[in-house]
Amino acid sequence: MDNSVCQVYEDEIQALEEEIKLLTEKYEDGQQESTFYSDEEILMSKKSFWREFRGESEGHGFPSDLKTQLESLERDLSFLMKLTGIHFTGHSKKTVEKTRNGTVQKHRLSGNCHSLSFQLKFQLLEMQDKENVSAVITDLSIIVEAGEDLKVKEFVSSTEEHGSLLAFFRSLSSYAEWYEHRRRTFLHFK
Repeated sequence: MDNSVCQVYEDEIQALEEEIKLLTEKYEDGQQESTFYSDEEILMSKKSFWREFRGESEGHGFPSDLKTQLESLERDLSFLMKLTGIHFTGHSKKTVEKTRNGTVQKHRLSGNCHSLSFQLKFQLLEMQDKENVSAVITDLSIIVEAGEDLKVKEFVSSTEEHGSLLAFFRSLSSYAEWYEHRRRTFLHFK
């Protein structure tokens, strides 16, 4: 074999031996740290943690029956969907940036309002100071399948500029309800 090939193999072997030595030392250090605590101390620590956890969750008013809470939330959601006509079919959230003072998340929502479908994409900047949490919507993009209605396009572009989701959903609910009535009326006369 060539001398340079042997040297490469010897260097690789030496690097592996050093890596094995470092890993062995880490393992032994971990074993020594775990022997500082007896099994009884570890068990006591676990029990203490669970007592504190249960006490905190009971103190914060979490209901004992999560199934009852889930059913209640589902009833509330069903009521809101019937009231507004808005049904969300998809949602995704991705954290883009997280700092000590705030978080930036990208959201994507899709759904239907009566017979109109919509999609929203936006970034939510949540800032937290000592007492308050504030949220700002940026980069709002709205797609509403309302045909070629110029008023809807104007409304959507205005909403995108102002970043007001509340105004969008209020107006969409009202518009979609009347859009559905007009559509049924025109179908009746055809």
